[in-house]
Amino acid sequence: MSFSFIILAGGNSHRFQSNIGKPYQKIGGKSLIEINLIKARKFKQIKKIVIVYNKKDLKRVKSLNIKNVKLVSGGKNRQQSTFNALKYLIKQKGISKVLIHDVARPNFSKNLMRSILRNMRNAKSVVPKIKVQDAIKQIIDSSKEEYIISKKRDNLFLTQTPQAFNLREIYHLHKKNSAKYKDDDVSLYIDLNKVKFIEGEKNNFKITDKSDFKNLQNFYKSKQSVGIGFDVHRLVPNRKLYLAGLKIKSKLGTLGHSDGDPVLHSITDAILGACQMGDIGQLFSDKNKKFKNIRSTILLQKVIEKIKVKGYFINNIDINIIAQTPKIKNLKNKMIDNIAKLCEISKNQINIKGKTTEKLGIIGKEKAIACEVITSVIKYD
Repeated sequence: MSFSFIILAGGNSHRFQSNIGKPYQKIGGKSLIEINLIKARKFKQIKKIVIVYNKKDLKRVKSLNIKNVKLVSGGKNRQQSTFNALKYLIKQKGISKVLIHDVARPNFSKNLMRSILRNMRNAKSVVPKIKVQDAIKQIIDSSKEEYIISKKRDNLFLTQTPQAFNLREIYHLHKKNSAKYKDDDVSLYIDLNKVKFIEGEKNNFKITDKSDFKNLQNFYKSKQSVGIGFDVHRLVPNRKLYLAGLKIKSKLGTLGHSDGDPVLHSITDAILGACQMGDIGQLFSDKNKKFKNIRSTILLQKVIEKIKVKGYFINNIDINIIAQTPKIKNLKNKMIDNIAKLCEISKNQINIKGKTTEKLGIIGKEKAIACEVITSVIKYD
């Protein structure tokens, strides 16, 4: 089965009350759009991804620099936005199923997605639902709030997204009911017996206001881990000096099996430690000739790819470069720019401090450079 995945991010976020809409709010340097994308791309059954955006957010969505997605302008409401995406997908070849998902639910798990995809093998539609836990009341007359009746919750449930459908069927249901507003796509089915409801997840809650977003932040804090990296290299003649991936003008360079970049080595080790994936020596042994004089930029990029496969992304990097020379102050901005590109994070997630040893020891005598790094990572399951 080949699926397309629609991320609905075309709303106005009125209830969120922020100059930056919900889809572009960030956790660990990733927007809600990107977190949803990260999760969707783990499933090989998903062949095409469509992001429906609000016209006023065109610059914001383009600034994310997302590759291999189709951007579709949204409509006046959720239903029109979905139909805009479906009109594009119905013309594409090789796609028979579609997953329709609200960007405001970035916390769905891999297990939930697997269950949806698996159940679509013998169903026309699959929708996750959860039971209503709280007592339900209904106001009969809004002008007289004392008239309230209780509702039995046994037959009530809440639906979630992603919701899966046969592409042609949901397209025609939208086309037929374009004048009738529905709050989600499964509501277009008159006969809900055609829909296969599966157990949803409490953690797959919808971000409506800032308190919901705070709950999401707290959830990911519980999945945050920290790693420490340290490296020191002797300064010797006839070697190049690389710091943070930059070639630095110097009469002396760092001695090492690779290019001897203590900053990138420390960052790499800190990331590996935070992700519980060993250390740089295990992955790139100095006994292996193929790593002789290799640029540390290459090693770091290999590690970034490895952690992404496991669902880890960098939250922040704090760096102490300990050197009598060169002066780090003059190099700091270029270093941050380069590290941000290598680690695929924004510059405001990186902090660099230059330290000396007040001319004490081998570092103070300009015979070595050291670096220590603390980094935190978040796992987007």
